Amino acid sequence: MLTIYSEAQTLHAGGRELSDGELVPCYECPERAALVRAAVASGGIGEIVEPEPFGRDPLLRVHDPRFVDFLETAWDEWQAAGRGGDALPFSWAGRGMRGIEPEHIDGRLGHFAFDVSTPVVAGTWTAASAAADVALTGAKRLAGGEQRVFSLCRPPGHHAGYDFYGGYCFLNNAAIAAQYLVDGGAARVAILDVDYHHGNGTQAIFYDRADVLFASIHADPRQEYPYFLGYADETGAGAGEGFNANFPLPWQSPARDWFAALDAALGRVRQFAPEALVVSLGVDTFAADPISQFRLETADYLEVGARIAATELPLLLVLEGGYATNDLGANVVNVLRGASREHD
Repeated sequence: MLTIYSEAQTLHAGGRELSDGELVPCYECPERAALVRAAVASGGIGEIVEPEPFGRDPLLRVHDPRFVDFLETAWDEWQAAGRGGDALPFSWAGRGMRGIEPEHIDGRLGHFAFDVSTPVVAGTWTAASAAADVALTGAKRLAGGEQRVFSLCRPPGHHAGYDFYGGYCFLNNAAIAAQYLVDGGAARVAILDVDYHHGNGTQAIFYDRADVLFASIHADPRQEYPYFLGYADETGAGAGEGFNANFPLPWQSPARDWFAALDAALGRVRQFAPEALVVSLGVDTFAADPISQFRLETADYLEVGARIAATELPLLLVLEGGYATNDLGANVVNVLRGASREHD
């Protein structure tokens, strides 16, 4: 299996995030990407190549230009305001307040962010745009005839929407890749999100469209972040009605229940009959993940990859979450091995 990776993705290195009432070191750290790359290299999965540059145009196919401009300039604005440390918001528009974009960086952070777990730092834009290039290069190689590609993206992307960021995500790598495939001529593309957390950004981007199916297996939003999206009754709107499928599961769900949801989600994918499948690959479903509550073990990820690959669709795997750093590389590599068994 071909892997796409850029060292520039490690340049986003947030210092602190707010968790359980305390400022703690960021769980989403540069070491995640380095650990996965090392595991892929040592595991003999296949060739690792650098991404191509794609510029801003593919980003603007799924993101608001004002939002992209903000991400590119936010750190400079933060420094120009005389601030030290990471750029984090502290104020948001609540119910009954107006959503006008402020001029000051403090207001702009709150306007575009939806949480305090996603700091902007000096290397954020470089890393996020490199991750988008990694996803786009994977999509281009898939469109060119590759059957299995792994875009080793970091920072992740599935919580980022048309004009907002959060959940460690700035640009929605999977959505950008799926849109690239559509723009290249694919009539139907499916996105399967297997991250522990609901891909609220991806859902929002494609919610009223019939050409991109979004199916997600995740922790029940009544219990878990991002809380305000991901319910089973969210099935799409307008032309997109019936093309959004959520499979929320309660805390402590065992592998048996998770795989049952995976089979149901893959059934929806097969019914949709897409020309390509983009997988938002989170391995924070792992039992030892520090911020998650599912019970999968390392050996289970071989089966995750195998069941996804059994769709026999051209497959682009885009890395999302996974924060148990001691096991992260092994868990990701097992997915890739499972997906590659009959194709390498």
